[in-house]
Amino acid sequence: MMMRTPATSLLRAGLRATRTTTAVPRAAASTHALSNPMLANIEKRWEGMPQTEQAELWMSLRDRMKENWAELTVQEKKAAYWIAFGAHGPRAAAPPDEGRKVALYTALGIFVSFVAFSTMRMFAGPSPDTMSREWQEASNEYLKEQRAEPLTGVGREGYSGKGMVQSPPKH
Repeated sequence: MMMRTPATSLLRAGLRATRTTTAVPRAAASTHALSNPMLANIEKRWEGMPQTEQAELWMSLRDRMKENWAELTVQEKKAAYWIAFGAHGPRAAAPPDEGRKVALYTALGIFVSFVAFSTMRMFAGPSPDTMSREWQEASNEYLKEQRAEPLTGVGREGYSGKGMVQSPPKH
């Protein structure tokens, strides 16, 4: 059973894209061990290999793994494991300065947001009349007269909350 990982999906897609109309039998590849030079230093060579070569090597290893695993060489087992789970592609190590870049760009984004906010506040007009404490207290009285929210809100008998008042008094 082959594991469905992003790496194998990518390899399979690459192989499909490069296939020609002639069928190449692969049965012979599964009966013979892969050569050691093909598998040597696969960890260092993998990223630089063309995608078609990567796909061909993976498919050959996959065909070999369909047989008895006791017949696989140690090189084949190591290569299959590294191709499936090695530190390449999305599992590659992050660049050494990635943390610094993330912190820098986050700080830059916050600074730009602060500048935009400050600029808008500087050129904004005065608060609307509905934001004055007097208007909000008048709204509370209106809601009491209308008996709005009679169970839990301003219209309830003995209500002692602040209701609609959220602004400080004007000076």
